[in-house]
Amino acid sequence: MKIKLLHITLLIVSAAMLLGVHACKLNLREQKMDSFQIIQSQIFDKGCATSGCHASKNDGSFRQHGLVLEKSVAFTNLVNALPTNTDAKADGLLRVKPFKSDQSFLFHKLQQNPSEHHSKKNYGSPMPLGSRPLTNGQIEFIRRWIEAGAPEKGSVVDEKVLEDSSVTYAKFEALAPPPVGQGLQMSLPLFEVAPNFERELFMYRKVGNSLPLLVNKVEIKMRTGSHHFILYGFNENTPASLIPQFDVIRDLRYPNGNLNINTVVSMGYHIFWAGAQTPYHNYTFPEGTALEIPANFAFDMNSHYVNKTSAPIPGEVSINLYTVPASTVKHKVKVINWGNNSINLPPNQRTTITRTFRVNKRTRIVALTSHMHKLGEKFVIKIAGGARNGEIVYTSTDWEHPDIINYPTPIVLNVGEGLTSEITYNNTTSRIVSFGLTSEDEMGIIFGYYYED
Repeated sequence: MKIKLLHITLLIVSAAMLLGVHACKLNLREQKMDSFQIIQSQIFDKGCATSGCHASKNDGSFRQHGLVLEKSVAFTNLVNALPTNTDAKADGLLRVKPFKSDQSFLFHKLQQNPSEHHSKKNYGSPMPLGSRPLTNGQIEFIRRWIEAGAPEKGSVVDEKVLEDSSVTYAKFEALAPPPVGQGLQMSLPLFEVAPNFERELFMYRKVGNSLPLLVNKVEIKMRTGSHHFILYGFNENTPASLIPQFDVIRDLRYPNGNLNINTVVSMGYHIFWAGAQTPYHNYTFPEGTALEIPANFAFDMNSHYVNKTSAPIPGEVSINLYTVPASTVKHKVKVINWGNNSINLPPNQRTTITRTFRVNKRTRIVALTSHMHKLGEKFVIKIAGGARNGEIVYTSTDWEHPDIINYPTPIVLNVGEGLTSEITYNNTTSRIVSFGLTSEDEMGIIFGYYYED
């Protein structure tokens, strides 16, 4: 009898143990990864938090985007955080706004057809720049996570969403030219960007205008992978030997990455005319104003593309310059070109240099951008004088790709007032660096548009 009871007891214990193990296995199967952990490990770690992009503050692009997506800080840097993009900030977007994907900058940046997705706002290039786009499943997973409140912990999105491996690539259709008599079209023809390479190039092209043009709208469209496009002119002091040949591509860097010094030197004589840092750009000057382009003019077209894939990608840009009759123009917009040649940077230290430029007529500023070389860390523009004295109206921390800020409500400067450039340089070399035209020298120029009352 005792043996039978012992046998029954052992059976019960064994059954309990088996049930316990089975329950444990079921529990393990029921445990799911946090949705944000999936985003981090399967998306950010593989295609975003990589060297040179969003891995750390030491990335070359950090001063432009200001976003680190390394796993220890990614959540804090995203959720309820302000973007650095000027237009996105002005529109009230956050990098990630819980429950609101349409108000989350992250979701906008993942769209490969930005002109269709965010009403042609200047939100910058789609991400990941120069790499294969996220799959539709990955983008939808992020959208649902945001709509569920963007929690750091908890499984709030079905992982099956990620099974959609289809990719929506950006479409490119060149701009339709302006109607006859209302402008003209220019282009930077199709070119190739080598695998795992950033190609920045210039091409000097004639506008094709025998008479002056009054331009009140500039429209620019680029293929995916573009970082920026700028139309430059050359100032009146440019040596004839540095004026480029027409329709010939001049690269900023050789295939091995070294700078082409001849191209760098010619850049020192550039004057900004128009530009964009987003695949689609549409800027209209204030009503009653227009930018005058001289007769028989030519632009030095500057394009920068990033290719992080293992295959070549195409680059291409189309530009429309829309014109208006002289009878509709009350004020001609002029180009700001206010530079400081008094630069002297002691070795191995940071130096901040300020310079104020004052106006002798009532002036309205409608756009600003900046120009400095590689030792420049921060370019700030402040109003000098008047009721807004000291107010910061422009900041850029990326010397290669400075922000281009348009002001729908112009900055008004009365006689005697002006703008102050406050530039911080970090001279990491062992020599004194002064003003000059090469990449080993420095510059500090305010570019932009203005008109006078």
